[in-house]
Amino acid sequence: MKKQVAIGCVFLGLAAVVFNGCAKQGVVKKDEPVLQAAPTSDAGNQVKAALPQEPAKQPQQKHEAKQPAIQPLPQASEIKAALEKVFFAFDSFVLSGDARQALAKNAEILKGDAAMKILIAGNCDERGADEYNLALGEKRAQAAKQYLITMGIPAERLSTISYGKEKPADPEHNEAAWSQNRRDDFVIVR
Repeated sequence: MKKQVAIGCVFLGLAAVVFNGCAKQGVVKKDEPVLQAAPTSDAGNQVKAALPQEPAKQPQQKHEAKQPAIQPLPQASEIKAALEKVFFAFDSFVLSGDARQALAKNAEILKGDAAMKILIAGNCDERGADEYNLALGEKRAQAAKQYLITMGIPAERLSTISYGKEKPADPEHNEAAWSQNRRDDFVIVR
């Protein structure tokens, strides 16, 4: 019995040291710049190309050491603009070829920032009952989530919601508007 209590105390002590020690590692100071790995795909390069480039700073004196130029991190609005919407056929949650291409581009952007979390919002056009459209919007969001998971994005970085027909992209009442409303939107939630 004493041996079990001693082992338990040692285990708790080690766990406390590990948790307290790990919590302090990896913290970035407010004044410390954060570096991001360069994207490895065309989609990531599009985000990088959209960023304003700072001119390289020249050392003012000869004894100053040259520091590598730090690229600014993409702002959420720039990444959001680079994330492509996914569109669906009427009464369907099946991913078309165009939808799969858009999701592949989105996956490359997500791979460029391992901390980014995304909310996938499923939407429908105005036709159909509220309950039906909420269910269809959820199936659309889940279809995109599952495809992103197969592209290597961890499931814990992806969440889904359905807005049904409550958030139309185009308020008109015609096929052109409805085709824009049958979509998945990607929202950065970090």
